[in-house]
Amino acid sequence: MSELSFIQYFLIALIFVWSGFVRSGLGFGGAVLSLPFLLLVLDQPLVFLPIIAVHLLVFSSLTIWMNNRTGAGEQRQAGSGTVDWQYLWRILGIMIVPKLIGVFGLITMPSDILSAIIFVIVALYSVSYIINRPFRSGSKTVDAIFLMVGGYISGTSLIGAPLIIAVAAQHLPKEKLRDTLFALWFILVLIKMAAFVWAGVDLQLIHHLWLLPCAAVGHVIGLYAHDRILRAETPVFFRLLGTVLLLVSSVGIVSVLW
Repeated sequence: MSELSFIQYFLIALIFVWSGFVRSGLGFGGAVLSLPFLLLVLDQPLVFLPIIAVHLLVFSSLTIWMNNRTGAGEQRQAGSGTVDWQYLWRILGIMIVPKLIGVFGLITMPSDILSAIIFVIVALYSVSYIINRPFRSGSKTVDAIFLMVGGYISGTSLIGAPLIIAVAAQHLPKEKLRDTLFALWFILVLIKMAAFVWAGVDLQLIHHLWLLPCAAVGHVIGLYAHDRILRAETPVFFRLLGTVLLLVSSVGIVSVLW
């Protein structure tokens, strides 16, 4: 990233503000809703994935700590906290092997092929948003398939959240969903970061000095928006989001194949 233009740096900064907003506002999406935009600025997934991973580690742990430190209403009084650890360990046991396979694929896969896969996956997600039919699981077997596929995609590119949420949202109360997902993302990303270090991937540490504050700005805005988004559940927001993502993904697919 040391040879980018000022405009590219500016766009990357804005995208990381957006990344922080959607991560704290929705409980997911820091990667899936920002990576396609980042790849249009610089088509090198392994440049951005370590940065996104570190941001997720920082803000997910910070959010869980603050929610449990300051109390969580009736949950806090009952001593249950904001994370359903029992459910978390159960789904993690299903996801862990596909996750490790995906991490290995990320390290060995050429960047152009990985970019194309990311754009295709995001395009599929965006269509589900546009038609207001997000992925849903209907049985324990489908649950397991969604979790395994989501774990593998998370291992390759950190964008497996929609499939995982399709399962978790059906079994967790709203007040525990976001923090339980944050705890899950923390564990999964920690595995990925260990793989990055082992493989000698450049973690772009110098760029965290200016991109972490950008993500922090978006994170704070997202915290204020979180409760309102949960109450509204407006399909209009997700349709607009899906349309933008589909456009970006289509441009990205063409640019990779061209």
